[in-house]
Amino acid sequence: MALVPRSNFFDIDKFFDDFWAPSRGETNEVNAFFAPRVDIKEHDKHYEITAELPGVKKDDVNITLQDGILTIEAESRQESKEEKEGKVIRQERRYGRYSRSFNLGDNVHEEDIKASFDNGVLTIEAPKAPEVQPQQRRIEVK
Repeated sequence: MALVPRSNFFDIDKFFDDFWAPSRGETNEVNAFFAPRVDIKEHDKHYEITAELPGVKKDDVNITLQDGILTIEAESRQESKEEKEGKVIRQERRYGRYSRSFNLGDNVHEEDIKASFDNGVLTIEAPKAPEVQPQQRRIEVK
């Protein structure tokens, strides 16, 4: 299978970057990216990528394809405010940016990729390209 997530457990550079970075719960950095959880399934005629994007609206999802790399990006902005007699008692905000990339390989028909979004779940269908059989031909010796 050629459809492979771009980052993986054995990415040593990412391991050291994450090791020295503050934990996600302690950072207030608005530009921090989170990798959404995905399922990748192989069917007879296509691959299916399902990504969890909780709290994200359809209009805030961006999918790009460049040089065989499929990238999912999304942003979530939620606010809840509780007021009593005109005074703010509690105000919570949740902001998050999601980003995940995949190498499609050469056995995906890039022009026919489709995506749908329903209840915080993004589904991408990447049709398989027809397998090219190696051709053998005789070369005349002169």
